[in-house]
Amino acid sequence: MLPDEVVMSNIYIFRDTKVMLDKDLAELYGVLTGNLNKAVKRNIKRFPEDFMFQLTNEEFENLKFQIGISSWGGTRKSPYAFTEQGVAMLSGILNSDRAIKVNIQIMRIFTKFRQMLTDNLSLKLEIEKIKKKLEDHDKNIEIVFDYLDELIEKQDNPQPRIQIGFKTPNNK
Repeated sequence: MLPDEVVMSNIYIFRDTKVMLDKDLAELYGVLTGNLNKAVKRNIKRFPEDFMFQLTNEEFENLKFQIGISSWGGTRKSPYAFTEQGVAMLSGILNSDRAIKVNIQIMRIFTKFRQMLTDNLSLKLEIEKIKKKLEDHDKNIEIVFDYLDELIEKQDNPQPRIQIGFKTPNNK
């Protein structure tokens, strides 16, 4: 089996979606990229646009810039990008033992990614909750200090108290 890191390094984000490219998938499955793409084209009905799409020229140029032009040497067309569902669909058209094992591993890694995102989301929510509490605490502390300031001011500038009760002419 391949190390998970090898598979993870071949997952990219395009159009806000995690995808794997045809060239990388072909390498992992141990087939030629052209043969992988031919198998896909023979079964194109299994690959709607949310399962597979071709990178635009701009996306492809950006990709080449990020990972180096030399590894894309003779590529004439933009590669195909397969979403998680597209990779799962590939398992139905590629029947070699290696392709099946690699596909299972890729599906598990996509699941791990999704779990990490869920964990991160819960962490973010917890952090937001803590921030809100801290803001409330700040407001409460501010109120306490305002009251303390008022008390200190009253102590520094006491106002004469008006006596209540029966008054005699001598103590007005």
